[in-house]
Parts: sequence; C-alpha cells; structure tokens
Amino acid sequence: MHIDVNNAFLSWYAIWRLKNGEALDIREIPAVIGGDESKRSGIVLAKSNLAKKFGIVTGEPLYQARKKCPEIKVFQGDFKVYREYSNKLFNLLAEYKDKIERFSIDECFLDMTEYLMNSKLMDKAVEIQKRVNEELEFTVNIGLSSNKLLAKMASDFEKPNKIHTLYPNEIEKKMWPLPIGELFMLGRKTIPKLYNMHIKTIGDLAKCDKNELIKKFGKHGKIMWEYANGIDDSKVIYKYEPPKSIGNSTTLAKDVQNLDELNRILLTLADHVTFRLRKYHMVAGVVNVGLRTKDFKDYSHQRKLDFTTSNTKEIYSMAKKLLNELYKGEPIRLVSLKVDKLSDKNETQLSLFDTSENKKQEKLDETLDKIKEKYGYSSITRAGKLGIEKNIKLK
Repeated sequence: MHIDVNNAFLSWYAIWRLKNGEALDIREIPAVIGGDESKRSGIVLAKSNLAKKFGIVTGEPLYQARKKCPEIKVFQGDFKVYREYSNKLFNLLAEYKDKIERFSIDECFLDMTEYLMNSKLMDKAVEIQKRVNEELEFTVNIGLSSNKLLAKMASDFEKPNKIHTLYPNEIEKKMWPLPIGELFMLGRKTIPKLYNMHIKTIGDLAKCDKNELIKKFGKHGKIMWEYANGIDDSKVIYKYEPPKSIGNSTTLAKDVQNLDELNRILLTLADHVTFRLRKYHMVAGVVNVGLRTKDFKDYSHQRKLDFTTSNTKEIYSMAKKLLNELYKGEPIRLVSLKVDKLSDKNETQLSLFDTSENKKQEKLDETLDKIKEKYGYSSITRAGKLGIEKNIKLK
C-alpha cells in the first residue's frame, strides 16, 4: 500500500490555520505555498486545486504563477506544521502495521502481508482513507499492488482522495498507455533521449530490447526496462516505532440486530487486537468500542481499565460492557474495537490485580499466540468465535 497526501503542504497549513482561528480555508481559493515572492528564485511548493485550474504547477517560479493568476495568494512554508501532520498520519497508520516506510514527509509505504488475515487490502484502504478524512481532515491517494513500484504508480493516478489498484495483470491496460515521463524514477534528462529512440509511452519502453537499453544507458537501462514491465523486488524499509493505539473493525456482510451475535463479533475483534498487542510486547490502558448503524450513524464509547493489560479475556470483558451500554437495538453494519494508552509491558509496574487467574490467562494467550505464529492465524480459534470469522471481513 502506498499512501500519498494530496497537496500536503497546502492542506496541512490550511488545517493548522483553521484550528488557530483563521476563518479562510486556503484550500478553497487560488493559493500556493512558496518561498519569498520578492526573489525570482522563489518557487511553488504546493498549490490548491483552484490554483491548478489556472495552470500553476509545482516547482515553477512564483512570479510566473502570478502571471497566470494575478489574485493568487502566496503563503510561506512552515516545516514545523508539516512535521506535526506527517506524524499524525504516521501514528494513525501505525495502528495497522509497524512495517511503514516513510518515503517522504507526505508519503508512506506499508507492507500489509502479515496483517490482512481474513480481510482484503481494498477494505483496509477504504477504512484508512475514511479515517484520515474524518480524523485528520485532509485527503490521501492510496495505491494498492503486490510491490512498491506498482503501488506508487497507482497512487499517482487520478486525484484527489482516490484509491487505485495496479496489479501485474493490469499493467498493460493501466500503465503502458501512460507517457514515458510518468514512469517512476525516470530522470528528466533521460526522457528526450528516449523520445529520440521513438519511445513515447511506458508500453514502448516495456517492449524494447532490454540488452539494447543496457548498452545505451548502462545499469539504469535495465532498471527502466524492469520498471516499465512492473518488476520490482525492493522491500519496505522501516524503522520500528511502537504504535500509540491498536484497532480492528469489520463491516458486516449483513446488518446485525442481535446483541449475542454482536458480542461474538466483538470477541473476534478482541482476539485480533490483543494478538497484535502481545506481538508488540505492549499493554493497554483504555478500551474503545464503536458502532455504525445501517443509516451510517457512528457511536463510540471508551473506558479506562483498572490496570494495563494485553489479556484477551480482560479486554473483551470491558469491550462487552461498553457494547451493552452503547447498543440501543438498531441494525448495525460495522463494529470496531480499539485499545489506547499503550505502554511497554516490561516497563509497567506490577499491579495488585495481577492474580493467579490473570497469570493463568496470560499463559493461555501466549500458548495460543505461539500456535498461530507457527501454523497460521486461523489454525486455532476460541469456541465463542466459531462460525463468526468466516462471515466477517476484518479490517
């Protein structure tokens, strides 16, 4: 999964201004983020969608942008604000996966291989995009594929706030017709040379003789040919950062109006969440349960635990109480469970609540985790979940 913030610098600065009392949303006027307009060296770093309609492009001189749109508003960049919102995005994504590569301040790659379990990558992307829109108040494009190159190419398709796929079987239809200049990592100086070879589209390059490209461009010729054919075996390069919260949600195949069934679904979510919690060697201090009705109304309820824990039984017990308080009998289409106030298990003080029963439950959880790690997540399940997992799509 490749996630790219739309008009990042301008969007983030616009949100920051609004939260600090400004009435004008600069995303809704012709506006750019740029350097010192008095210097001819000042360039456009980001632009609003209205500025784009005037033909203003990222990287062009500010004086040229003003010629295209005399009423354009220019705002100075603020990297402190950018770092703040970049970190907010990263922290939200860390709820889903620890394998996150910060490709740039406004782009991330996520290796979702081990996390999907019973869900689909598209379901995950839809949920992440919705949460970014609602919780962080900006938009992102998301590209989905089986490698980094194709995911990156997919996220650059139509914008803003779109989700695109570019799997190997879609390359010929979606990528090959594109102009050669849109191929990832192709330098500006290389494009005229390819044009002189009558290579104008990515498809033209893909169909070239690889050895001829190597003769003319060296090692880069091989890379260009591989990229044009969607070949990329690079890994997501990540630096582990512990998550600040962990959650799972599921959109139900059909609306549910039975409390017992909702409780069984909640048990499945609790099992997934606590499995990940223990994998990170962390414990949680707060449990949050959320519901979405068939009319798309969202409700949530959270409560602090008496003691921090990663114990499935304890977290499910609290989640069940929250669900019972929250549920009013209406048809439900989505259930979510999230744990917050996470801390390192080894740094947590022993609690008076650490009874022999809790320690016994902890050993049981660890045993189940080891079986799942060795034989696969679905190799063993709790009796209360039987018949549930196959009917829901975990996100």
